[in-house]
Amino acid sequence: MALMVQKYGGTSVGSAERIQAVARRIQATVAQGNQVVAVVSAMGKTTDGLVSLAHEISQNPSRRELDMLLSTGEQISIALLSMALQELGQPARSMTGAQVGIVTEAHHTRARILEIKPDRLQAALDQGEVVVVAGFQGISHSGDLEITTLGRGGSDTSAVALAAALGADVCEIYTDVPGILTTDPRLVPEAQLMTEITADEMLELASLGAKVLHPRAVEIARNYGVPLVVRSSWSDEPGTRVVSAPNRSRSLVGLEIAQPVDGVEFDSDQAKVALLHVPDCPGVAAKLFGEIAGRNLNVDLIIQSIHDGNSNDIAFTVGKASLNRAEAVAEALLPVLGSPKDGGEMAAVMTDADIAKVSIEGAGMIGRPGVAAQMFQALAEAGVNLQMISTSEVKVSCVIAAADRDRAIEALCRTFQVSSSNLKAAEPLDPALASTLPPVRGVALDRQQAQLAIRSVPDRPGMAAKIFTLLAEHQVSVDMIIQSQRCRRVGDQLTRDIACTVARTDAATAQSVLAAVAPQWGCGAIEINPAIAKVSVVGAGMMYQPGVATRFFQALAESQINIQMIATSEIKICCLVDEAQAIDALQAVHQAFGLGGRERVQVSA
Repeated sequence: MALMVQKYGGTSVGSAERIQAVARRIQATVAQGNQVVAVVSAMGKTTDGLVSLAHEISQNPSRRELDMLLSTGEQISIALLSMALQELGQPARSMTGAQVGIVTEAHHTRARILEIKPDRLQAALDQGEVVVVAGFQGISHSGDLEITTLGRGGSDTSAVALAAALGADVCEIYTDVPGILTTDPRLVPEAQLMTEITADEMLELASLGAKVLHPRAVEIARNYGVPLVVRSSWSDEPGTRVVSAPNRSRSLVGLEIAQPVDGVEFDSDQAKVALLHVPDCPGVAAKLFGEIAGRNLNVDLIIQSIHDGNSNDIAFTVGKASLNRAEAVAEALLPVLGSPKDGGEMAAVMTDADIAKVSIEGAGMIGRPGVAAQMFQALAEAGVNLQMISTSEVKVSCVIAAADRDRAIEALCRTFQVSSSNLKAAEPLDPALASTLPPVRGVALDRQQAQLAIRSVPDRPGMAAKIFTLLAEHQVSVDMIIQSQRCRRVGDQLTRDIACTVARTDAATAQSVLAAVAPQWGCGAIEINPAIAKVSVVGAGMMYQPGVATRFFQALAESQINIQMIATSEIKICCLVDEAQAIDALQAVHQAFGLGGRERVQVSA
């Protein structure tokens, strides 16, 4: 007998007929000898309708009353689905989030789950009942026992959290698409269904805008080893499996507010190569990394800073043993690249073998604006200057001077209360298995971000910490963070530019709060560019198969699309492009990696 948690979204229970179809599916699952907990969302657009109704009554409705109102949507669904099951002769009982013991923070409309006390739910299962649970909601841990809601994607979060608390054999997420696709089929009709994806890959795609799963749900599945499957409620197809490592025996107390960082990693076998003052035009990155890949050189981090006039900087890291060959490739390429059109400084190559990379890793940093800032602050207090920064949903990496490595590791371990683990200590993946991993699982497009540039930031420890701590204090979440490689002297001070991306809705706030302090910090102008889009490729296989970045950049170059910024992690490459070329960029990259197929995937409206 298997214990299964099944989650049904709003379209899956959008009418009486759909609810009856879901009931038949659940009954069939029970008939196969399984226990079932069904987590359901509000019917169709019920939640949107309730929000609109609230705003007709009040321009600024109380968050507490919003939670009281919005929680009713799921209660309608669970009662109707329980009735439908009972009509089929299947014993069933509906329960609210509070009744199944989902205990949350006392933060209305955006609460995180603290713990789950599923005794009542388990007792009903033991009696042979299907338990139908209202997703998206819980009850606060305070003495007032306030009804709370979990925010966007809350029903996914409820389902995976219940699966973790119950030790379920699987959590199935039923939706209106056949599973997880290689990209958005509305923009790329050739998008194909994936049969499997790792939790880390899914975290990146979910955070890049793939709406089929919310990052919080994937985070819980990853942290607790919950087997996750995304399936269509309209068919019996197997869908997509999201694969996590085995259960890590984490405590269920503090389920969503556990410490954000699991470990501090370091890599001392790194060297940096930077091309400065290269022309800011399509094809430059493709030429460079095409030559690098042609020499079978493995590249780790790649960053391209925000442009300065008509020129830009591109920096990357390689293993120390590959530095001389990488430098030779870069030097040989300079005459081919030419000089900036504005007659600025000639392009040049800069190398540094005395560096190390330190990283913090953990799925708990998702949606917490202050984690990167906390890392930068810890390094600043240790007197460690940052040379390169690379961010992803589950990792933040910084390149520093090799002499600062031990001091940096000690500071980060103390700050995040974890032990360090050398990147090279991990057992390497079997070459035969590595070669079977697709270099790219999916391609994502995010058109909801803006580019933020802080010009002429003093090049000394602590400046990045100041900037990103201030943004975190104003609840501005930052995505890509890139520090320019060239230094410019302003007066008697060496400076660098720092650029990042933020949600467009936060761009004005970010610019305002930074502009207020820029003069006293010695920084230059604060610039915002909302007319950008981020195109990203995600795949665990890219760590073992050189040339992924080259194919990505070449696809953009062939479409005459200029790259405005580049940032990478082990399993993700992100490029900023002009918003007007966003869809062309997505389609070109998706095609470049052969992710399309002859048959169009059907997606319901």
